[in-house]
Amino acid sequence: MLKQNGCLRGTQEQFNRRDFIRVGSLGFLGINLSQALRLEAAFKQINEKSEKKAKACILVWLEGGPSQVDTWDPKSNSSFRPISTNVPGIQISELLPLLAKRMDKLALIRTIKSFGNDHPQAVHYSATGHLHNPAMQFPSLGSVVAKELGSQKNMPPYVIVPRWERNTQYQDYFKSAFLGPDYAPMTIPDPSNQDFEVPNLTLPKSLMPAAVENRRSFLDTVDRLYRQKVESVEHTKLDAFIEKAWNMILTPGVGKAFDLSEESQKTRDTYGQDSVGQSLLLARRLVEAGTRFVTAAGFHENSWDTHLDNDKGHRDKLTPPLDRSLSALIDDLEERGLYESTIVLVMGEFGRTPHINPALGRDHWPLCWSLAIGGGGIKTGQVVGRSDEQGAYILDRPVSIGDVFATVYKALGIDWHKEYMTPVGRPIKIANSFDDLTGKPLVELI
Repeated sequence: MLKQNGCLRGTQEQFNRRDFIRVGSLGFLGINLSQALRLEAAFKQINEKSEKKAKACILVWLEGGPSQVDTWDPKSNSSFRPISTNVPGIQISELLPLLAKRMDKLALIRTIKSFGNDHPQAVHYSATGHLHNPAMQFPSLGSVVAKELGSQKNMPPYVIVPRWERNTQYQDYFKSAFLGPDYAPMTIPDPSNQDFEVPNLTLPKSLMPAAVENRRSFLDTVDRLYRQKVESVEHTKLDAFIEKAWNMILTPGVGKAFDLSEESQKTRDTYGQDSVGQSLLLARRLVEAGTRFVTAAGFHENSWDTHLDNDKGHRDKLTPPLDRSLSALIDDLEERGLYESTIVLVMGEFGRTPHINPALGRDHWPLCWSLAIGGGGIKTGQVVGRSDEQGAYILDRPVSIGDVFATVYKALGIDWHKEYMTPVGRPIKIANSFDDLTGKPLVELI
């Protein structure tokens, strides 16, 4: 007699056999149902990791917060007209003509919602995915990537270029917090400066590596005799730092990666001989050499914070270097076969108001703003989310910073469900979404 079980039909004997295979054999193997479900989830995560394409990420940081309606989500309340791109149906601002020709290489998310109506709180939230808490420090996206992927070829896993010379509070939000100095960013000077160099990455010409190794062996012997008398945890930590420093100094490729003189004048001009362009050029060199995460922060000092003369600022000062340098980066990564393995994430800490203020500027607006993302296996040439006719509020598909982080993590083969335990025993999510839920990768993109 046939028996119905869901959409399956069969004899009682067949169902008994299926039930044995499905449940009974698990018991025979010493595995109960809950363990089997956990195994199934683990295998799923392994399969997801095996599909990863990305090996590194470049964050193009637009400090101050660009106007969404004057860049990625043009509206009638912008002074600038929308232009068509090389993807039918997608328009962006006329201020980004070069990127319009490369829209097939980017995806736009037009419905980011974040928290914090002032720069410190908003930068913290965009860098970490967590609300600012004076009693707690949170690791940044870059530090999490550095921890999960580790270093390769003795390159620093995480670099910020250029470092903040002022407003260093912002730089603190891009650090590793309780994860420790192993995953803190290496911060370097502005590469557009005439005297740019990263000191202490190469040996003096008068010293040969063999001579250094001999001196190092001598110092190790002295140090070992000392430690027989005094042993402490600090020594162990110091060992790790010293070893990393030696490896970086003695690996020729490390110093070379930071040397922009290796690039042709034509390439440097294509990127732009300013902080934005040279930071992106250096970012490309670093990921090519093995760095996992680079925050390219050439737009410093709240550059995009256009409370005054928003239109003039966007037209004359801000969008030209973004359009030029980001286009150069995409082309360069493509030509070198690196775009498929390098995520490029372009964002600030919030958007700007849909209305113009009395000073002809736009103020802070975290309720609905836009970012761009591409490379690393991301499905590009599309738009996620829809804002209203003023670019002020989300009509469809709200996206959190935690969802963006989860998308980046999945592309890199990192388990976005992970939680880290703080020193006080509090677990925190590495992809923290609305209402402290775990962020979800955007299915449209990956």
